[in-house]
Amino acid sequence: MRMTTFTRHSLSTGITLNVGTAGPEDGPALVFLHGFPESHRTWRSLVPLLEDEYRLIMPDQRGFAASDAPQNPADYSTDKIVADLFALVDRLGLDDFTLIGHDWGGAVSWAAALRNDPRLKRLVIINAPHPLLFQKSLIEDADQRAASQYITAFRNPGFEKAVEAMGWDAFFDKSFSGHVDLATIPPEEKAEYLAEWSQPGVFTAMLNWYRGSALTVPPPGVTLPLPDFLLRAFPSVKVPTLVIWGMRDKALLPLQLDGLDALIDDLTVERVPDAGHFVPWEKPEAVAAPLRTFLARHTEA
Repeated sequence: MRMTTFTRHSLSTGITLNVGTAGPEDGPALVFLHGFPESHRTWRSLVPLLEDEYRLIMPDQRGFAASDAPQNPADYSTDKIVADLFALVDRLGLDDFTLIGHDWGGAVSWAAALRNDPRLKRLVIINAPHPLLFQKSLIEDADQRAASQYITAFRNPGFEKAVEAMGWDAFFDKSFSGHVDLATIPPEEKAEYLAEWSQPGVFTAMLNWYRGSALTVPPPGVTLPLPDFLLRAFPSVKVPTLVIWGMRDKALLPLQLDGLDALIDDLTVERVPDAGHFVPWEKPEAVAAPLRTFLARHTEA
C-alpha cells in the first residue's frame, strides 16, 4: 500500500494549504474536498480502495487542520474558497481532473462546476445539497429547516465559548453520535479530530464557513419569501455528475435529491440505504464502487 504524503502549497490566493496525496502521479487526478468538522481525513478509508489507479489530491481546506486559518468570516465566502481550489489546480498543473466533494466540500464543488472551467471534467457530490435546492428547502420544508438549526447555533459569536465549556470530548460525541455509532470510530481517529480542532484559531476558522456563507436559515415557524436568485433561471451543471447519498443523513435530508435532474445535464444518482452523512468513511466501498464505474464511463481512452 502506498503512503499518503503531505506538502504545503502557497497559493496565489494568499492561502497556504496542507495537501495530502496518494497514488501514482501519472494517474487520473481526483481532487477531494472535505467538509465540517473534518479535514483530509474524511477520505482515509477511500485511499486504499482507489490509490492503485488514481492520483488522489486531498487538501485541508482553508480554516481546517494544518492549512491557513483566517479569522475573519469574510474570508470564507464561496468565491474565495472556490478560488483556492483553482489556485491549487494551477499550482499542480492539472488540465483534466475530477472534483469530489462532501458536505461543505460538496457546496464548494457545486459552485466550482458552475464556473465551467474546462479542466474540471467530472463532478462527484457526496451528501451535499445543490445550492438552489438547499436554500429552497430551508424556506419551504419544515423538516429540513428544523434539521439545519445547528447552522444558526454555529453562527452565534458565543459558540466557541460554549464548546470550550462543554469540552472537546463532549463536542465530538455531539457531532457524530446522531450520525454514526461512536464505537466504530477508533480512539486514535478521535484523537486526530481533537488535535485538529483544538489548535489555536482553528475552531473559529471552521465555524467561519457558516458565518461567511450567504445561506439564509429561517427560525422555525417563520414565513419568508423566496430569495430572488431562486426565482430566476439557474444555470445547469454541464459536466457529468455523480451524486452519492447516504440515505440516513439526519442533517441533509434525502429530499435534497428531488429536482436534481432538472439542474444537471448528465446526472447519475447512487443511494446508499445503510449509511448516513459520513458515508465516505462509514461505508467507503459504497462510495468507491460507483465512483470507479462513473469514472470508467466518463473518462476518454
